[in-house]
Formats: sequence, structure tokens, C-alpha cells
Amino acid sequence: MSEKKNPFCYEKQSVYEKAGRETVAAAYEYAKGYVRFLDAAKTEREAVAESIRLAEAAGYRPYAFGDPMKAGDKFYYNNRGKNVFLFRIGTEPINNGIRITGAHIDSPRLDLKQVPLYEERDLCFLKTHYYGGIRKYQWLAMPLALHGVVVKQNGETVSITVGEKEDDPVLYITDLLPHLAAGENAKTVSAAFQGEKLNVLVGSRPCEGEEKDAVKLAVLNHLHETYGITEEDLQSAELCVVPAGRARDVGFDRSMICAYGHDDRVCAYPSLTAMIDGDEPVHTTMCILVDKEETGSDGVTGMQSNLFMDLVSEISRALGGNEAAVRANSKCISSDVAATYDPNFDDVFEKRNAAMLGCGIALCKYTGSRGKSGTSDASAELVGWVRRCMNEAGVVWQTCELGKVDIGGGGTIAKYMANHNIDTIDMGVSVLSMHAPYEVIAKVDLYEAYRAFRAFYRF
Repeated sequence: MSEKKNPFCYEKQSVYEKAGRETVAAAYEYAKGYVRFLDAAKTEREAVAESIRLAEAAGYRPYAFGDPMKAGDKFYYNNRGKNVFLFRIGTEPINNGIRITGAHIDSPRLDLKQVPLYEERDLCFLKTHYYGGIRKYQWLAMPLALHGVVVKQNGETVSITVGEKEDDPVLYITDLLPHLAAGENAKTVSAAFQGEKLNVLVGSRPCEGEEKDAVKLAVLNHLHETYGITEEDLQSAELCVVPAGRARDVGFDRSMICAYGHDDRVCAYPSLTAMIDGDEPVHTTMCILVDKEETGSDGVTGMQSNLFMDLVSEISRALGGNEAAVRANSKCISSDVAATYDPNFDDVFEKRNAAMLGCGIALCKYTGSRGKSGTSDASAELVGWVRRCMNEAGVVWQTCELGKVDIGGGGTIAKYMANHNIDTIDMGVSVLSMHAPYEVIAKVDLYEAYRAFRAFYRF
């Protein structure tokens, strides 16, 4: 006979224990749409395009500054193809605030340098500059794909995707064979694996009749014949090297998903679909899918851009509100991932306060590093409000920190939202192998995130 739980004690439980078979079955079904989204959205440009496709199918229409709006209206604002805002006008006065979720759609990867193409000893390579925090060795000796755009001299934009179709070639970064790696093995990881050596192999067949850089010329001929671009055009390009291949189920029970880009599309997708699927809201709601979080949220498509404030100002004006009151009464979930406790690396986690796989969406009161540096640290009042919201909706949730206090840390967009006088807290799906080329999440955690965001939008 199982012992009766003491009502005064807290015990973390999994979705399987708390929610039951119907919820688990719904989670598996919901994950199918997420996998399709992941495969279609390996870069922020692709994520914006796919999000807009889903939003338009649900009746959202483009917004232009100055457009009138009324209760029930559904808009999206496409910021330069790399950042998108969805908002739906509620029935309550706008001064009562906006329910906001903010997730980022950029992920760690390798970007091509502006002058990337070179030949060395009859092998042709592309130079890269890594984007975001990566462990460099993880990107070696695996199939890679190229995604992005090239803007030609005449202003034409050419889209390129290579390595995703079954009959596509893939790209590759070479690694040193173990027979010759004694010297490398004696080095630290940071010394052994250097950014300037993450050069992508793209060709070895020379162009006939050429003596100098014959392999490079053959690659350039292919690029011109296929895409109409020249080497100079690569200087006005955004081309990203990402892992090739599709998202896959993990485990004999298919309970998990292995894919590139869970951080942070595993929070972006449920934020987006919860917004699209929701009933007509009481409060005005907003879903922000933002760029540049992995590099500090700077730039015109990052969360530190003034665009968010411009949109809040426009919404406030159009609905007869006061912008300062709107922000003061708004609430925001910074929907970003958490680190899942990994028993293989037990020494860096504090078990009592670590996110556990399968235990639902993870609430993180503060991020930052060591002495809470770089965090907005949500108030007890906000945490209490979120607890009520989640519990009344029956959402399975847990609290977490990012590892042991003295070991490391990380940040999200939460502090930038809080700087606008908006109560903000981090909530998201926990991830195994975060920032690796392939990360792992639990389907039930993904679904609880969707349920959590739906509850938040309407609470």
C-alpha cells in the first residue's frame, strides 16, 4: 500500500503521475505539429515565415503603424523577416494591461564569414564564425546543411537550402583521427577546438582547364549555375550552417524528441499555437518571437530594440489607453528553456532545485549567474499569481535553477521586458544537451507548456 502524501509537504511529480493517460496521448499528438514546425524552421527567417503561415491560416492579418483596431482584431507585425509580433485585442480596457509571452527563435549555429570561400591543398572550404554559445567539438564529423539568403548586387534575394532533402549533398567539418591525436588529447577542450578551425568542407573536384584554385572555381561555377550568384555576392549574405536531418523521436517509448533548435523553438511553438488556438481573450494578448537572444538581444530584431515599445504605444493610443498604465498592469512570461537534470553530469546540478524531464513546464524565478548577476528576479507576488494561474488550469509545473550556484549561469529576455516596468518571469521547457547540435526534450513537457501559455493568456 502506498503511503498517503502529507498535505503540508511539497513533492515534485511527473506529468505521467499527475495528469493521466489522456493528457499523455494528447501530448504525443501535439508533438507531431511541433516536429513539422522544427523541420521547417531551422533559422529565425524560416521560423518567422512558418509562424506567419500558421497565423494567417488562423485569421491573423498584417499590421501597419496607424491601423485602427478593436476588440477581437488579430494582427501580426513582421519585423524584417527575423522577428514577429502577434497580438489579439481583448474586450477589457487596454489600461488593464497585456498578457505577453516572449520566446526567441534564433539558435546556436555557425554563420559563414563575409569572405568565406577558399582552397587549400585541393580541398575547398567555407570559413565560419560561430553564433551563440557552442561546444565547438560537437560540430565536427557530422552531416551539416546550409540555410539562408544571398542578396545580389541588383537587390534580388536568393534563398539557399542545401543538405535537407534525401538526395541533397551535405557539408562537413573534418576531425583529427585518433591515431594522430595524442597532442590534441593533452590540450584543454578550448585549446584543442578553436573557432578558426571550424571550416566547412564543400568540394574537392577541380574545374577542368584551370591551374590555380581549380576546386574553388568549380564551386563558384556551381553556385553561379544553380543560384546566379558570384563570390562577391557572398559578402551580402546571411548563410547559416546547421545540422542536417529531421527531428526524430527518442526512446523505445517515443517519449522524447531529438532535434536541432529546441532552444528556444520548443517554447516559441507552444507560445504561438496557444495564441492561435485560444478563445477570444478578455485581456489583449501578445506573442513575441524574437531574434538575437543567443548573442545578447541587441540589434533591430532583438528584444532590446525599441520596436516593442513602439507597438505598445500604438496599441495604447488606438484603444484610448495610457501607455504607462498599460505597461504597469501587463504581465510577461519570458518563455525560454531550462536545463534538465542529467544524472550523467550530476556534479553540476543541485537536485532539489533542478528541472526534471517529464515534470512539466519549468518556472525559473531568476536566471543570471552566481550572485544573480544579470537577472530581473521575479517578485513573490508574481510567482504567487502564476501559481494560481497554473494550478487552476491543472497545468503540471515545477520550479528550477540553472545548475549549482557557483558553477555558471545564463540569461533570457526577461530582464529587458522587466526594464519596461512589466512584471516578468521565466517559464519554459527543460532541455537535455542544451546548445548541442541535437538537443532532447520530453513531449509531455512540451504539451504542458502549451497548456500553461493558454492558461496565462486567458487568466
